[in-house]
Amino acid sequence: MVYMFLGVSIIADRFMAAIEVITSKEKEITITKANGETSVGTVRIWNETVSNLTLMALGSSAPEILLSVIEVCGHNFQAGELGPGTIVGSAAFNMFVVIAVCIYVIPAGESRKIKHLRVFFVTASWSIFAYVWLYLILAVFSPGV
Repeated sequence: MVYMFLGVSIIADRFMAAIEVITSKEKEITITKANGETSVGTVRIWNETVSNLTLMALGSSAPEILLSVIEVCGHNFQAGELGPGTIVGSAAFNMFVVIAVCIYVIPAGESRKIKHLRVFFVTASWSIFAYVWLYLILAVFSPGV
């Protein structure tokens, strides 16, 4: 068991190092000013907020997704007992419990505001779309499968 935890630790360290390499990529751009002067600057390729949200979602959901893929492959590509329930339960936990903790830890009398409102709306819209889509697939289009 200790070796398994050690293996997971090593893989997680490699994964985080890879995420840092991917999100730190920059490119040079040429900026032309109104008076005709040009200057060269560097900008990040990834939007920091979007990359952190995307890669964190991928990293936190990877075990559940891989578990479901292994189960589907083991049952001749038929959904098993774990598949949908594991993914839905993990997503619901990540969404509701993490948001609840974030709200709870703000001290009394203080308030916070969303800095990047557009990113918030994109994330919220895709989350709602994912839950509606999952409901339609499981309850409407393929009930009892």
